[in-house]
Amino acid sequence: MKLQAKILSGFLILAAMLACAGVLSIHELRSIGSSVNRLLNDNYRSVNAAKTMLEALEMQNSGVLLALSGKWQQGHASISAGDRMFQQAFETARNNLTVPGEGDSVGAIASAYAEYRRLWTQALEERGGEPPLDRYFGRFHEKYTAARTSVDALMKLNEESLYLTASGLYSRANRAIMPGIVAIVSSLVFVLIFNSFINYYVIRPIVSLTREIRGSTRSGAPLTLKIESRDELRDLAAAVRDLSIGRPTGS
Repeated sequence: MKLQAKILSGFLILAAMLACAGVLSIHELRSIGSSVNRLLNDNYRSVNAAKTMLEALEMQNSGVLLALSGKWQQGHASISAGDRMFQQAFETARNNLTVPGEGDSVGAIASAYAEYRRLWTQALEERGGEPPLDRYFGRFHEKYTAARTSVDALMKLNEESLYLTASGLYSRANRAIMPGIVAIVSSLVFVLIFNSFINYYVIRPIVSLTREIRGSTRSGAPLTLKIESRDELRDLAAAVRDLSIGRPTGS
């Protein structure tokens, strides 16, 4: 093998190692990016929808209290605004079922909210009856609490999924840097091996040839050095040896 090919092969091997490490790291990083995107689009969207539903329920609960205390117009406005907010958030959650068991949670929310909505719709239509506090704690509070509990269950389900996904991302981030670490260590080992290779097949023959030429110059004796490798250094040693005995190098 020619000297140029030997040196080039060493650099090609090193480049191949670094390229493999780079490809693996890029693959892991792209996978992490996809997971982050899925995390934001799926779990976070459901968590945000659940928070909005809780705010909407609180708004409706305040409206119910206002209505029962005689402020029907203000109560009706608060209840209606909360109902619209809840319905929009509920549609977001229903169209974003990405976690096992999320469909059951959404179904429980729909059932609990339907009961709560039926009560305040009836109250707005009747406008009277038993004392406000007895009426609220007798019927409304129980249904309101049930609706909140079902929404809290949905939020907890998605928060647990968020935690598990984040933990998985941490592990995958560690895996993403491992190819780089392996490549660095392997490159250092390869550089040491390649340095020994260059020293054995290039530097040592040149040093020996230089020493032999100086000795021949002082003593006048012909060169006897032979290079084992079949490359340009062997041709150079043969040419110098022919020159030292006064023979044409082409013979």
